[in-house]
Amino acid sequence: MNPIFRKTLTGGGMWSAVIAKGRKIRLTDLQGRANVGMLLYNALERQERYNMPDTLKGQYVFYLREPYCLHSDMGRLLASITADSLGWHDTVCGHSDARLVAEKYGEKNYQQAGNGWFRNGRDCFLIELAKWGLGKKDLVPNLNFFSKVVSNDDGELSFIEEHSGPGDFVELRFEMDTLVVLNTCQHPLDTSPVYRENEVKLEVFDGEVAQRNDPSLTVREENLRAWENNFNYHTLRF
Repeated sequence: MNPIFRKTLTGGGMWSAVIAKGRKIRLTDLQGRANVGMLLYNALERQERYNMPDTLKGQYVFYLREPYCLHSDMGRLLASITADSLGWHDTVCGHSDARLVAEKYGEKNYQQAGNGWFRNGRDCFLIELAKWGLGKKDLVPNLNFFSKVVSNDDGELSFIEEHSGPGDFVELRFEMDTLVVLNTCQHPLDTSPVYRENEVKLEVFDGEVAQRNDPSLTVREENLRAWENNFNYHTLRF
């Protein structure tokens, strides 16, 4: 199937758009060791957004992979992971900020380097959120696709290097009209000694929303209950 939209996301960049219910987004790591931070909001009622605690506790997981779902704070589904070459995407480490990037890599501002300056995840998110009337109060724990972080018995987190290679991908199907906000800044725990700018291919495809027997719904009972909430929401609203 040919994509209806295609874009290459530059390293240390940002992007946002509303993607319609039923369509799919496919992200592909072009160079290896990419990271894509993602926030999701109900496009029509933006006070509803991705909820990390409900997503994890309802599916008994610490990380995400196919065929798990992304839950909202209103007990509904925003999206489902329908294809995935990696089997592990970080859910708990959040995003970088200007102080973290400066401490790790030094300062390289726009006045010095133009478009090659050192961006950070927080500022990228805030720039994109502002385009949709959202701001600091709307920042919530984000997803980090292509990145793997593990915990030891003491709860200490470790970043797994070289987890994602060139050609690795993840695909999401949206279960409602969704505002998608992305940045391609390095993971906050990335151990690289240099600031990297890894490109990611973004493609959007037509599709259909999940049906009751979809693997993303049958994998956990909570997903099916959330899907039923989606069904009622769309039936009554439209």
